[in-house]
Amino acid sequence: MSRDKTGPDFVEALARGLDVIKAFGPLQRPLSLTEVAGETGLARATARRILLTLEQLGYVRSTPAGFLLAPRVLELGVAYTLSAGLWEIAQPHLRELVTATDQAASVAQLDGADVLYVARVAVPKVVATVINVGTRFPARSTALGKTLLSALGPDDLAAALATPSGSSTSAFRERPIGNLDDELREIRSRGWAATNEEMSPGVRSIAAPIRDGDGEVIAAVNVSALVAEVPRDRMIEEFLPLLLVAASEIGRDYALVRNAPQEVVRARSAAR
Repeated sequence: MSRDKTGPDFVEALARGLDVIKAFGPLQRPLSLTEVAGETGLARATARRILLTLEQLGYVRSTPAGFLLAPRVLELGVAYTLSAGLWEIAQPHLRELVTATDQAASVAQLDGADVLYVARVAVPKVVATVINVGTRFPARSTALGKTLLSALGPDDLAAALATPSGSSTSAFRERPIGNLDDELREIRSRGWAATNEEMSPGVRSIAAPIRDGDGEVIAAVNVSALVAEVPRDRMIEEFLPLLLVAASEIGRDYALVRNAPQEVVRARSAAR
């Protein structure tokens, strides 16, 4: 990635280490040193030193076939998800939504130009796109992303759309900004978004905003279905009311948890 706008306090070595971790993306196969260097744009010697450092820290492991991410790398994402509280709060509501619709449901937040999935309950379906917690997609091509983009003011929206996407997928529709502005205005007015085969062929989705106790949009929740199984009219007439209820309940519970009085009890020092 470009480092043109970094400041004097920017730690290049840390950035390169994160680039190496991100190079693995959604691939569940070993990467060779050459592949890691190619994905990151680093010299082989630099990539090797970073990989060996990450291995010593427990975030990467080496195999005869190449390098793989180790389970410990989950700490980097789970720490954020659990600190935000959304995963634990959203899961029971997502399960109820999936039970009622027999379709997958997810919660995502905006991260620059992308949506980042922070909670998900799936159902066994044959689809081309695999989505897990931590998956990111271009926001402008998903119902979740459009919902979140529609909540931004003009300056924040322009900044988000100008941010390079960190998604590993390129199979999405790049629509003109003018058309997107019109669509976001409509989404903002009606309070929900819908997409039809924009992110994934054969998949349609509807999404609604999740608001905190102050009315601020903190995330979005969606229901996605196969086009061949669920007509758009059914998505809107049957699933949308259930989705709006789930969004409201997640936001309500999030506000209750955030505003609940909490006390930190520190253990007595053994030296006393």
